[in-house]
Amino acid sequence: MSDLANRDNTAGAVAPNAMRLLLAGFMAILAAGIGFSIRGGILDNWGSEFGFSGEELGKIGGGGMTGFCFGIIFGGIIVDRVGYGRLVIAAFLLHLVSAVITFAPYPGMSKDMVFNCLFWGSFIFAMANGTLEAVANPLVATLFPNNRMHYLNILHASWPAGLVLGSAMGWVLDDIFKIDWKIQLGLFLIPTLFYGVLFLGQKFPKSEASQRGLTLGEMFRDVGVIGAVLIGFFLWMFFGDNLGPTLKSLTDNDIFSGQIWGYLSIAVGVGIWLFFSGLSAFAMGSVLLFILFITHALVGAVELGTDGWIQNITGNILSSEQGKILFVFTSMTMFALRFCAHFIETRLGIKPIALLMICAALACLGLRMTSSITTFGGALVALTVYGIGKTFFWPTMLAVASDRFPRTGAVAMSIMGGLGMFSAGLLGSPGLGYAKDRFAGEALKANPAIFEQYKAEKPSSFLFLDKVPGIDAKKLGDINKKKEEKKPLTTEETQVLNASIEGDRKTLIADSFIPLTMAVIYLLLLVYFSMIGGYKPVHIDGDGTKGMRSNT
Repeated sequence: MSDLANRDNTAGAVAPNAMRLLLAGFMAILAAGIGFSIRGGILDNWGSEFGFSGEELGKIGGGGMTGFCFGIIFGGIIVDRVGYGRLVIAAFLLHLVSAVITFAPYPGMSKDMVFNCLFWGSFIFAMANGTLEAVANPLVATLFPNNRMHYLNILHASWPAGLVLGSAMGWVLDDIFKIDWKIQLGLFLIPTLFYGVLFLGQKFPKSEASQRGLTLGEMFRDVGVIGAVLIGFFLWMFFGDNLGPTLKSLTDNDIFSGQIWGYLSIAVGVGIWLFFSGLSAFAMGSVLLFILFITHALVGAVELGTDGWIQNITGNILSSEQGKILFVFTSMTMFALRFCAHFIETRLGIKPIALLMICAALACLGLRMTSSITTFGGALVALTVYGIGKTFFWPTMLAVASDRFPRTGAVAMSIMGGLGMFSAGLLGSPGLGYAKDRFAGEALKANPAIFEQYKAEKPSSFLFLDKVPGIDAKKLGDINKKKEEKKPLTTEETQVLNASIEGDRKTLIADSFIPLTMAVIYLLLLVYFSMIGGYKPVHIDGDGTKGMRSNT
């Protein structure tokens, strides 16, 4: 124990069990990464087995993100009251429930019921992950107050590690041994047991805001009315897009569809906005924090939304096996680089906002390069650029929120993480699914006869955009299966496959505009911080309700 304490003190930690708690958080996010990666790898299984369109698969993938938001936002609000240990137990139970629901589909079950099982199983899985991050993020920020960017990047190195392990296991079990997708997905339960054991019986430190005795209302002051708008907006989208259609399919009652549910979902969004605004006593909130919230929503859309589809896209352009290899390589790049944040900040002198701007530019370039790949070598270069770009987004944004808004305690970090996942689940994943359907359908329309034969029965829709028919998922799955087995394709099948690939390329180009927008925002933030004397972490002064002081 004394050796561990010495190591912790050397690292600047505030508790003797800091490294064990860091490892426990690492394993928790590792479980999330494994589950996320395996789900991404079996999207094609679900598409071919159940006939889901790209839009439907995007919504299922989105459920694996939006549930995270409920866990992390509401977990972040109550974590200092109920304790870290109780939230860990709740997350553990939610992980088990998610497995039961996801594994429920059986032969002969209706397509709507299968969709509900996969969507809500993914949703509850993500809710468990969010609950754990509501513990891990503020915990690590509290344990290492003078080196948050470094240790939050180490904590979140577990995410790409989970992606690597999940992809590797999926590659072996799915492509080589053809193991049932339910067995593949159940593997996330192994690290789940590990994080439960590591968290068991541990004593947790309190955040700086909790130590100062700040109330929940004081913690919400920087979030304010303008920050609450974003929470209400995404919850309105979630209830409108998911809960109403699910209730309708389960009850076969039209009351849950159309205008009535639309009004109800608006009422829910407004009610949530009023609730969170009320917590801050209707304070306006910090404009800077509001900008960080919006930017992190873009982070979620481009990083996690793209991660959910990138295996499918590169696998379609090249081959399924190469798509998995590329995803593993990109994730390994992220894993290694996230241990270098301290070196980048202290040795190279690149501060968090400058690092984020560089990463956004690289992510944009990498997606553009990936859209034009024709060989495995070219894809390796393009995805390396993209992988480097997306590496530091998520943990560094959390570090910035913690550095600049310590009065919020776990609240700002949790809301930021929740908005990122909401955006990934409601905008990024389904938006890319819609784009794939739209661009592929438009490419195939060049031959109307083939388009009529291969178009999806149900058109895809997204937000206010037109409904468009994509390519039938089962028929495309059969063509890809022939391609993987190196069987000759007919002229019609070749045209369908080429249209699908063209759709994927255009989807990546459209996706690249998100990090381009982020780069502009980060540039403006650099200008702002230069005008106020540079980027510095701040700490609470006095009772926490007024003054802040910067580190010197």
